[in-house]
Amino acid sequence: MSEPVQRPPSHLFYQTRQRRPLLDRGAGVYLYDVDGNAYLDGSSGAMVANIGHSNPRVLEAMRRQMDKATFGYRLHFENEPAERLAAETAARMPDGLDRIFFVSGGSEAVESCLKLARQYAIAVGEGQRWKVISRFPSYHGSTLGALSVTGMASMTAPFAPMMREMPKIPAPTCYLDADRGAVGLEARGLRYAEALRETIRREGPETVLAFIVEPIGGASTGALVPPPGYLKRIREICDEYGVLLIYDEVMTGAGRTGKFLGGDHWPEAKPDLVALSKGFAAGYAPLGAMAADRRLVEPVLDAGGFIHGYTYAGNPLACAAGLAVIEEIEREGLVARAAAMGAKLKAELEGLQSRYPFIIDVRGEGLLLAFELGVDRESMAPLPKAMNGFVELVEEAYARKLILYSRRTRGGLDGEHFLVCPPMILEDAHIAEILEKLTGALDAFAARHKLPIGG
Repeated sequence: MSEPVQRPPSHLFYQTRQRRPLLDRGAGVYLYDVDGNAYLDGSSGAMVANIGHSNPRVLEAMRRQMDKATFGYRLHFENEPAERLAAETAARMPDGLDRIFFVSGGSEAVESCLKLARQYAIAVGEGQRWKVISRFPSYHGSTLGALSVTGMASMTAPFAPMMREMPKIPAPTCYLDADRGAVGLEARGLRYAEALRETIRREGPETVLAFIVEPIGGASTGALVPPPGYLKRIREICDEYGVLLIYDEVMTGAGRTGKFLGGDHWPEAKPDLVALSKGFAAGYAPLGAMAADRRLVEPVLDAGGFIHGYTYAGNPLACAAGLAVIEEIEREGLVARAAAMGAKLKAELEGLQSRYPFIIDVRGEGLLLAFELGVDRESMAPLPKAMNGFVELVEEAYARKLILYSRRTRGGLDGEHFLVCPPMILEDAHIAEILEKLTGALDAFAARHKLPIGG
């Protein structure tokens, strides 16, 4: 376990009182503390540092922009980095999603999608539409608007009196289905998709505005890949009832899954709106974006404008960083690299299942990967909550200088999964290092709780 860090009391506070080593610098897939210890960033922070740390070309692009201007308010000036980044972003979106609105983070990107969808409905005379259906579990951000579509009881319950919670349908957790041995994967996936139709009908189709979904699950479901046919059927149901489809690509975008967007794995299910952040600027500056279909934007502008905005929207320094990140992704072929190296890393994680029977599932796409712990693969029951596995295993890995990211798997209340999502510049030697340190952590965790080890 990590030794307590002895430093003066901090005036900062975040989720807990836990202290961590003082960061000195980052380089590639490593972060270094002030004592010179190197930590392999096995989760890219919170799935952010897609191109690795301290990329010299990105830093140089930011320096050049700093010599020109670091801020120009969008109502007073246009700026070249924002214009160029908008064009580059639009070029990578599904056909028609060529209107870009910049923000500073993922929650803001989701809020922007929700508010544009609502204003579009009003502009076209469908003001009775306001309900946004989402999934349980799901995570879409920490602001009250984003929380209203988040399906994670541990995060939403304290704020329920302050917000209007939106309808939820079950996420397609097919690996947990009781009838998984008797019914095919695609049939079960379509059954999950049909829950959207049932909910639209129950809520009243005339009141439903949008459905928001992570094409591949993020923190709440641990890299959950949808079953075959699921997103296609979702798109068909949305079209049937005039419901907008929003892709939350905050975690899956910018190449992490082996495509520029996670949704690009299913081109037959084109979204109407896309939220981007995290890897979009890869941690070099606070930046996110909403990409919108022009057919939604034009009626809103015709009706008087988009009633929404942020002070740092289109900030020239942040956009210069984002533009340099996209250029680096292209220059180094990092989308294809994420697919290839992700396949290697996933195979190694799957290999751990033969040694650790309490690893009940390995899943993901590209370098958005996760493994889940449980009692056994027959029952798929979670480990006893008292084990506190989602904290303990992370601490065991951290003590070995490997950074992982964990969450409670089942609605934020039970179970645990661990995201293994290193930067897309990953090399074979890094995979070997991840496996060595992760194996040591799993061995220690198993020994402490007398869990079986075999193979």
